[in-house]
Amino acid sequence: MKDLKGLIRLNRWQLDEKRRALAELQTLADRLNGEIERLDAEIEREKASVAAAADPVAGFAVWLNAARGRRERLVQSVSQVEAQIAAARDQIAEAFQELKKYELAQEDRDRRALLRHRRRETAAFDEIALNGFRRRQAAEAGE
Repeated sequence: MKDLKGLIRLNRWQLDEKRRALAELQTLADRLNGEIERLDAEIEREKASVAAAADPVAGFAVWLNAARGRRERLVQSVSQVEAQIAAARDQIAEAFQELKKYELAQEDRDRRALLRHRRRETAAFDEIALNGFRRRQAAEAGE
C-alpha cells in the first residue's frame, strides 16, 4: 500500500499557510480597530479644544465631516476583514478535517501493517517450535 506521508505533509503545510493568512487578517483587523480608536480620540480632543475656544473655528466642521467619513471607511474595512476572517476560519476547519482524514488513514494502514508483521512473525515462531517438536518426537521414537 502506498504511504500517505507525503500527502499528509502537503496538507499540514497548506493548513499552516491558511493559519498564517488568518493571523495576518487578524493583525490587520486589530490595526484597523486601533486606527478607529485613535481617530475617535482625536475627534474628542478636537471637539474639546474647539468648545474651549472663545470663537469656534469655521474649518472644524469640514475637518469633523472628513474625520467621520474616514472613520466610516475604517469601519467598513473592519467589516470586510472580519468577513475574510470568518471565511479563513472555515477554510482552516476544512483543511484540518482533510489533514485528519489522511492522518487517520495512515494510522490505520500502519496498524494493519503491524498486525500483518506480527502474524507473520508468530507463524514463523510457530513453525520453528513445530519443527523442534517434530525433531524431538523423531529423536524419541528413534531411541
